[in-house]
Amino acid sequence: MNRKLIISIICALLITLWAYAALGKLSEFTTFGFQLKLQPLPKWSIVPIQWGLPIFELGIAVLLYFQRTRMKGLTISAVLMTIFTFYVLFALTGTYGKIPCSCAGLISVLHWRGHLIFNIIFTLLSFYGIYLKKRNEEGLIKHNPIPI
Repeated sequence: MNRKLIISIICALLITLWAYAALGKLSEFTTFGFQLKLQPLPKWSIVPIQWGLPIFELGIAVLLYFQRTRMKGLTISAVLMTIFTFYVLFALTGTYGKIPCSCAGLISVLHWRGHLIFNIIFTLLSFYGIYLKKRNEEGLIKHNPIPI
């Protein structure tokens, strides 16, 4: 399988993830806000996160959709998935006490261990996409140099 196809598959999976997560939060907006209040977050941050996170997730999906912005989308996906993965790790270790998962839809039924595995897979996919995209761009530069 060539790199472009693998990158496209990874981006399609990430677009699905981010769009699904965002739309789930927006469709269960009140529940999402209530669950955020149960998280170990400063009170002042709840409303901005409640509104901002789904919009940010949709923005990532848009970045991943277009060829010109794919690397930005993959990079932001990798960073955000890494942050979410560490958050799940802290939840599993009991660092924050007992807290509910504030994810929407099918992801919320995974519980913390399943969520950790899910996050690790998508984090690795994001980083692998970055790696392939860089390799692909290096190959294009070597094979198609732009004359100066």
